[in-house]
Amino acid sequence: MAGTDDAVAEDDALYVLTAVLLTPAQFPSVLGDDYPAACGALGLEPYAEGYGLVLGQDGDGARWTVVVDDVSLVAVAIASWDCGMEYDLSPDDRSVVSALPGWPLALAVAAPGVPAPHDPPPDPEAEGTDLPPLTPPDTETWGPAQRRLGADEIALQWAAWRDQIDDETTFSGPNGTDVADDADGGDAGGGAGEPDGTDDPDGAQESDADPSADAAEESSARPTALSGTHPGVRRALAEAHAYVDNPPPPGRIRSSFAPGDARTLRADGPGWSLVARTDDIAFVLLDEEPGEVLPVGRGAALPGLLKALDALAVRPA
Repeated sequence: MAGTDDAVAEDDALYVLTAVLLTPAQFPSVLGDDYPAACGALGLEPYAEGYGLVLGQDGDGARWTVVVDDVSLVAVAIASWDCGMEYDLSPDDRSVVSALPGWPLALAVAAPGVPAPHDPPPDPEAEGTDLPPLTPPDTETWGPAQRRLGADEIALQWAAWRDQIDDETTFSGPNGTDVADDADGGDAGGGAGEPDGTDDPDGAQESDADPSADAAEESSARPTALSGTHPGVRRALAEAHAYVDNPPPPGRIRSSFAPGDARTLRADGPGWSLVARTDDIAFVLLDEEPGEVLPVGRGAALPGLLKALDALAVRPA
């Protein structure tokens, strides 16, 4: 794939390493709580059709993220890679929207025959107006990006996380009664442990970009002394319930395939992330509780909330 703007030489090539989608239904959660926020982080307009993000290196080894509007081409490439098939992703120059320095995701591979990955030097013609290079989230800290990646990892590894929860001890009191059953959600319990195994939430080549693996380490849920309904969980469920009456921006609620007739839900809000199965429980992650994963039992209200959120959610095409 040829270079794409003045910052990448016309006679230089971009060695493609991986790609991800940036659409209302699927986008790198490191970039924001919803699709408009994710686009804004890259200086893009939130067009309904979305974009593809192609990550690679130029001939000098510099990291570049090339934004293209040929979403179908990128989706085919990702699907091929996920099936273990080779696919030469070479978008036409006419589909290129912009070329951004750096990568928003951590990649485990590098292009052969070129220098090690590094950020390109500033463009001298930009006169200080160029954007700083994109960088993956710092796995040594806890914040919104790490919280969202942790929720993505739970969604992908649902069975492993769910197996750690004993409903009788997590959601019931000493006499078998519900610990909590608040009007906006369900029963909120304590934390869960970290399962083995990681995956990639953004559909990139499995061995290339695995931000959820780093997030899993950072979001490894420690046993918690919290009991009853955590106030942060109450707030998250109340704000999620408010989405039913006041729909949030596109991508704030996303629905994806799950076994049987269920759906996997991902929802985000200020300071919180929720992941749930429509036929099961939910998990909540909070900015204020680094590394904690808080289970929410079905109760009487959670099923209705999840059904309502699923009706609002954006689904992959």
